[in-house]
Amino acid sequence: MSTPILSTKLYIPSPRSGAVLRPRLIERLNEGLRLQRKLTTISASAGSGKTTLLSQWIIDSPLPVAWLSLEEGDREPTRFLAYLVAALETVGVDIGEGVMSKLHAPSSLPLPLEAIVTAILNHIAALPDRFILVLDDYHVLDSKPIDSALGFLIERMPPQMHMVIASRQDPDLPLVRLRVRDQLTEVRTSDLRFTSAETSEFLCRSMGLDLSAEDAALLESRTEGWIAGLQLAALSLQGHQDAATFIRSFGGKHRDVLDYLVEEVLQQQPEGIQDFLLNTSILDRLCGSLCEYVLRSEGRDSPLNAISGQETLEYLERVNLFIVPLDKERRWYRYHHLFSDALRQRLSRRGISVVGGERDESELHRRASEWHERHDLLLEAFQHAIAAQDVDRAARLIEGEGMPLVFRGAIGPVLHWLDSLPKEELDARPALNVMHASAMLMVGQMTGIEPKLQAAETHLHAAEDDYTRDLIGHIASIRATLAVSKHQPDTIMAESRRALEFLNPHNLPVRTATIWTLGYAYQLQGNRAAAGKAYQEAVTISQKIGHIMINMMATLGLGMIQEAENQLYAAAETYRRVLDLAGDPPLPAACEAHLGLARICSEWNDLDAAEQHGQQALHLAGQFEHIDRGVACEVFLARLKLSRGAVSEATAMLAKADHFARQHHFTHQLPHIAEAQVLALLQQGNVGSAFQLAQKFELKLSLTRVLLAQGDTAAALVILERLRTDMEVKEWVDEQLKVMVLQALALHAHGEKRRAAQVAADVLGMGEPGGFIRIFIDEGETMRELINAAAVNKPRQNIDKPKQRPLRGVVDKPEQKVLREAVDKLMHDYLERLLHAFEAEGLERKVTSVFVPGFVQPADSLIEPLSRREMEVLRLIAEGLSNRQISERLFVTLSTVKGHNRMIFDKLQATRRTEAVARARELGLL
Repeated sequence: MSTPILSTKLYIPSPRSGAVLRPRLIERLNEGLRLQRKLTTISASAGSGKTTLLSQWIIDSPLPVAWLSLEEGDREPTRFLAYLVAALETVGVDIGEGVMSKLHAPSSLPLPLEAIVTAILNHIAALPDRFILVLDDYHVLDSKPIDSALGFLIERMPPQMHMVIASRQDPDLPLVRLRVRDQLTEVRTSDLRFTSAETSEFLCRSMGLDLSAEDAALLESRTEGWIAGLQLAALSLQGHQDAATFIRSFGGKHRDVLDYLVEEVLQQQPEGIQDFLLNTSILDRLCGSLCEYVLRSEGRDSPLNAISGQETLEYLERVNLFIVPLDKERRWYRYHHLFSDALRQRLSRRGISVVGGERDESELHRRASEWHERHDLLLEAFQHAIAAQDVDRAARLIEGEGMPLVFRGAIGPVLHWLDSLPKEELDARPALNVMHASAMLMVGQMTGIEPKLQAAETHLHAAEDDYTRDLIGHIASIRATLAVSKHQPDTIMAESRRALEFLNPHNLPVRTATIWTLGYAYQLQGNRAAAGKAYQEAVTISQKIGHIMINMMATLGLGMIQEAENQLYAAAETYRRVLDLAGDPPLPAACEAHLGLARICSEWNDLDAAEQHGQQALHLAGQFEHIDRGVACEVFLARLKLSRGAVSEATAMLAKADHFARQHHFTHQLPHIAEAQVLALLQQGNVGSAFQLAQKFELKLSLTRVLLAQGDTAAALVILERLRTDMEVKEWVDEQLKVMVLQALALHAHGEKRRAAQVAADVLGMGEPGGFIRIFIDEGETMRELINAAAVNKPRQNIDKPKQRPLRGVVDKPEQKVLREAVDKLMHDYLERLLHAFEAEGLERKVTSVFVPGFVQPADSLIEPLSRREMEVLRLIAEGLSNRQISERLFVTLSTVKGHNRMIFDKLQATRRTEAVARARELGLL
């Protein structure tokens, strides 16, 4: 659910008519632009004229300006970033749907602030012209995550952007480093203080007071040039006959001065206006209808005495009563922050008065909450309900009319309020404990969730009504999601089924999440058909209700099922669709899609692309808390190093992953780590340790590898025969493929060469539709010999197996002939790729089969041979692909492709593509 954007926060305040011009400060701001510094800070106390100075500067600015007025509600990183994006879009920065979908997606994961800022920076860098971004009232945020994200942005800011921050205090940013690098322009309280000349001009010309130079200088010294104090004093002076006496008696610190002058100003206003100012001071923003609704008393007339709220606001603006317009139409206003603070303090001291009666301050907040709810401003409605101490109303607003408020970018405010409630309040309302647990789940606070759920259950009454039943279902759904992170299929299954039994049929957000967890349980149990069905249902519903997170997670599940079915091309497309849903920058959960693509690219023998996806997966996994995905990424990258022969590096990585998994009790990952460690030990010749590890974790495939290394082929064949039968019964074709590869090797070592060749032929028939390469190459020279034998034998007997061929159906004899010819062509191309891949690994190629006619050994005339990646690029060039198409095919950058081109041309002594291809054909490389 998207964050509603109030356009008034992006409105650049117009310069006040008659305001004192300040050329010395304007020049300082221009200097920052001229020297191309990154940041300007205007740091001064309230009422020092920060916003007024900026509005004067901007009116003559040669650059476009993006403006964002901040308020306390923007402390939530999601809300702040949404407004930051909206502000940047006003000056032409096209942020794109990727960032917005990320910000609007309900998620149980922490927001990836640096990744989002990186994407924003990339879009800014694409702008041709410079611009200015102004963040006004930055002090109200007081948010370390936002400070960190903004510091990251400033450090990497492209030259197109200059940032200005106006704040009551120095922002928590790397200001010292920026000063040392001459990247910071500063305007402070001492700079903003009016000089005697400016004070005289302000009092006489702007405020219309006839003061002597001595009186003006005295008032300037009393206020220390503080602009708000001067303005308040000038307003008070307008009601005094003896200005000199008043000025001499005027004194005190800012807070005392403010309290005194507000009293003087308020007392000079009509009673209705005083009530209006005090009673509307609870509002952060004001419009006519909101003021009328808040001030309306039950059964009584408005204190406006028949004057509309809009007319009153316009009157306050005319008489300079510290009100600031927020849009050009003069519909929305706010009080000067300092004036608002003073009014609220006054309100709390004297209570609330209205014409004809009195009422509590909480009643004002309650009515404000009602108005905001009616206008679909639920966050503001929730905050006023909190201020009214109306727990029941706040609890109802959290639920968000079908889409919880935490899905609308308000996780921070909701959590802060729930954390502040006493245990008695939470226990009296079990729904609050459930929502508390749900919000904690979204920010990754896993350890405190179960106590909240137990507290809710303790105080739930019998499930007699639909509301209580829905709460029971929500509790079960949260527990199912917790079990997903721990890979506990039985718990996931039980809690998911309980959730679906109790959840209201109309509670689609929670029901859809539960269908996804159910699918994950099926997947862990090996019931892939049921898992695929659940994932597809979750995708369908989540697309209808706009639940991006569940749509992404269920689509990811479908990709994993396709990968397990050896449908690598379909799985790769599905994983890419997940990355599209994850946005740019991606949600952390997209690490699974990158990891899936890494596995597939590795299997296709594109190890460079596999490593890129693996590293991206590892980076995203680092944004999780208390989840084992980082370990899974480390194990994959270690296996990739084993494929490349870097055994010592792989061993070190696996040892680190094993230590981390044990330290954090990620027992689910220990067998996967051990499986990779067995491979490393065998490559090191440490057969004994490999045997012990395989036995300890009951790794049957790993054990057969050890037995083969020991020469016990008979024992290995017994295990493999049982495994193959078991996998065929379960229809786990991915595991069946792995078993049959080892079975072919074991039969060959056992002396059953003919049967080994037949199994190898069957395996090739299974591997060809998915383009499997690496599973064969990793087995070495013996597998190359088996593939050569299979090529000579032409494994036609396998072409009609439904699960092994893309062409299916009942066909007559002529069509069968065409089918066989097509399959022969497919197998021919597949074997060509396989044998080329073996050759690139440094294995000798001796092929005489009819499947590889006219093969010519590469010439020895090249001073430096082409690398495996350069050969891949050369073949794609020969196919006529452009550089951009090659980069997309190989998952590398355009500059990387161009670099390969240069190396290819140099080695082939060519100057253009056609010449390089011709030369390669002469040498037998193509």
